[in-house]
Amino acid sequence: MLMRFDPLRELDRLVQQTGGGGRPPVMPMDAYRHQDRFVVHFDVPGVDPSSIDLTVERNVVTVSAERRWQPAEGDQVIVSERPQGSFSRQLFLGEGLNPDAIEADYRDGVLTVSIPVAEQAKPRRVEVSAGNGKGKAIEAESASA
Repeated sequence: MLMRFDPLRELDRLVQQTGGGGRPPVMPMDAYRHQDRFVVHFDVPGVDPSSIDLTVERNVVTVSAERRWQPAEGDQVIVSERPQGSFSRQLFLGEGLNPDAIEADYRDGVLTVSIPVAEQAKPRRVEVSAGNGKGKAIEAESASA
């Protein structure tokens, strides 16, 4: 049998259940750049993929999902710590990203969102001449996203 009692955790759980927690359930994420894409992983275990909603409006990506668990009739809940309800997270995209080509995949409880770097934001070489041959060519690179 599972037995455990942590009065502080129980108090925290009760505050969250009564809506006094002041913060919605958490949707942790990791974000990094891989070559010409930004990749974001959202932890959403136990979420039905059909409840995931990904919207893009201008430069804001909003991810929302819902996780519900209802004990069956006659179940005696001993511990209920996993957050339930609606989850939401927003990403504000820089001008150097292409929101029109976002891709998303949900696998093993992780939602992966891939955002490509816009063509105009990719590094490129620019030849600079020094005029009538008295100088030499200088290479410059643009800033990346």
